[in-house]
Amino acid sequence: MFVTFRKLLTLGVILFATLLTGMAAGQERPALDKYLSTVDPAALLPGATGFGAMRDDLPVAPLTAGGETLGWAFVTTDLVGTTGYSGKPIDIVVAVSQDAVLTGAVLGDHSEPIVLIGIPERRMRESIETFTGTDLKQELTERGSSHEIDIISGATVTVMVIEDSVIRAGLKVARALGLGGLEPPAAHSGPEFTIKSEIGAEKDWSEMIGDGSARRMILDVGQVNGAFEALGDQRAIDRPEPGAPDEVYIDLNTALISVPEIGLSLLGEAEYANLTDWLEEGDHAILIAGRGRYSFKGSGYVRGGIFDRIAVLQGDTTLRFRDRMHRRLGEVAAPDAPQFQEIDMFRIPADAGFDPTAPWDLQLLVHRAVGPVDKAFLTFELGYRVPDPYLVPVAPPAPVEAEFDDEAAAKAELWMRIWKERQVEIAGLLAMLGVLTGVFFFQRQATRNARAFYWFRIGFLTVTLVYLSWYANAQLSIVNLMALAGSLQGGFTWDTFLLDPLIFILWFSVAAALIFWGRGAYCGWLCPFGALQELSNQIARFCRIPQINLPWGLHERLWPVKYLIFLALFGVSLASIPLAEQYAEVEPFKTAIILKFQRTWPFVLFALAMLLPGLMIERFYCRYLCPLGGALAIPARIRMFDWLRRYRECGNPCQTCANDCPVKAIHPTGEINPNECINCLHCQLLYQSEAKCPVIIKQLKRMQKMQDSSASNADAMQKLLKTEKGA
Repeated sequence: MFVTFRKLLTLGVILFATLLTGMAAGQERPALDKYLSTVDPAALLPGATGFGAMRDDLPVAPLTAGGETLGWAFVTTDLVGTTGYSGKPIDIVVAVSQDAVLTGAVLGDHSEPIVLIGIPERRMRESIETFTGTDLKQELTERGSSHEIDIISGATVTVMVIEDSVIRAGLKVARALGLGGLEPPAAHSGPEFTIKSEIGAEKDWSEMIGDGSARRMILDVGQVNGAFEALGDQRAIDRPEPGAPDEVYIDLNTALISVPEIGLSLLGEAEYANLTDWLEEGDHAILIAGRGRYSFKGSGYVRGGIFDRIAVLQGDTTLRFRDRMHRRLGEVAAPDAPQFQEIDMFRIPADAGFDPTAPWDLQLLVHRAVGPVDKAFLTFELGYRVPDPYLVPVAPPAPVEAEFDDEAAAKAELWMRIWKERQVEIAGLLAMLGVLTGVFFFQRQATRNARAFYWFRIGFLTVTLVYLSWYANAQLSIVNLMALAGSLQGGFTWDTFLLDPLIFILWFSVAAALIFWGRGAYCGWLCPFGALQELSNQIARFCRIPQINLPWGLHERLWPVKYLIFLALFGVSLASIPLAEQYAEVEPFKTAIILKFQRTWPFVLFALAMLLPGLMIERFYCRYLCPLGGALAIPARIRMFDWLRRYRECGNPCQTCANDCPVKAIHPTGEINPNECINCLHCQLLYQSEAKCPVIIKQLKRMQKMQDSSASNADAMQKLLKTEKGA
């Protein structure tokens, strides 16, 4: 049996080495070229009857009717990175009209497994069709927030990748062709500036307002009522703001306090020191102070929420603030400053794309109730620019490839946005990993009480199944490894794997666990499908469903099946990753975990067929069929430590642990097979059992015998003393 496994391991190493040395064939023609003969032009732009010749300077083709150009067709992957979680491009064929409005989008070639064999392609097509009618001019103005994303459960990352690529590619085409009056981004010319670090004399409030270090906007009741009248909404006009027209509605003030001299003047030395401790490298901060009847923060703001009444606008960028970017301030330290009702500091992160030396606007949103739940809205803007005395010119940087920088920055922005939006799920996963690490490091203490540990394990597996899988969709798959293989073959980048933070963290933790504990840390505790199997088996035991104990010989011969399945899938992936991803449906994970059994009946039937034997043979699928378990078992042999405690008597003569191991990972001779062990720690419970472990029982008997012997000797001594006294 050992020879057979060694051959399998050798074959796997050879295949992996072949993959690492493979070279991906380059694509000579734009992807658009192959779609010009397969996509119906009317599906992209109603009324179009054909395609014109592709341009030489840009991978776009005109959509024509009667010799007239109605719009332009392009493929996202020709213009921007559209790499999905499979590690392969997702082609989206898109059309844009002459006035920079998207008129249609079609899903082209892709290798996304969740679309190939999980989410019906119809749902993905429907999601992509929602881009129709998107005005790219408005997208540019509102920083990509003018349209609603049709998020599909179970395919969030894929949808966000598509949305990001469609908008960026559309803007690139519209700007390059001058559609809708858009122009290419202006090239930077002239000297660049930076903030002066030297600190001069502190200034009073009047002086700062006078030189523009702080900016002020006063709106009175009459101005606000007049603005709502100009809006033309009769419901808002009929509900004017009460009060005298010259009464202050809001006195709004702002300043860039990350400029040292401005910050010291407004905050004072102690608060400015606190500010610098709060800000990280590259961060900036603004101060906003207000008084009057209208609050720039609003009463609807809650912890964890967004300040929806204020935003910073700079070019194409709109910055909004959350609670973690906010701190209150007691007073403005500058002499002769007014008494403000609200004084707050807001942090602008380094990755927000904010240029402190360029002009920006503080936008104030004013609303008025026009019904039980309806409101009318107005915006007012307070412009700000750091005065010239605080700026220092710097030499322009060396020229770089703008296209590369734009693409790299866009990819980084996308995955960082996803990580920020999933902070709660990330925190939950990190907490689970922390608890599990503690249990593994202190496994003897954790397994001292058998009943307590049993319920801890049941609780942990329940959290894995409900939270990690059905809520967060964090189920690792052999498809992830094939995506990694494809990425290594075609040019590895981290951006692809950072798109799903929970999957990335899980794989990182698996890599670390393989060194310390082997594959069992994931397979036994963090695999949602494994948790589903074990929990369903526990329910079956409670319902008194008979359990089957396979003979050791048969059990040992079934072990290699999962390795053969893995090597077969791996071999197919070298020839065709999309084909291998379809065969990877041998994993029922997508049906049972990602899609929660919401699939056509053949897939559901197969998933149930994989779970059914597990009711009588604990973790049947894990033991014999799981290709992911087989893949993890191969590198798990490099683990550095043997954490599981063993006795010299284990296996000869004692067979207690071998018979009681839930997955029969212990040989009759006493050795624990690390390739099959799921680190459930059941054997560690038995090693401390005073009722089951012969070694412990023998030790207890020896101790009892010694105590009895000591007691007998003590009794004899007492009798002797009594006899001597009587004499």
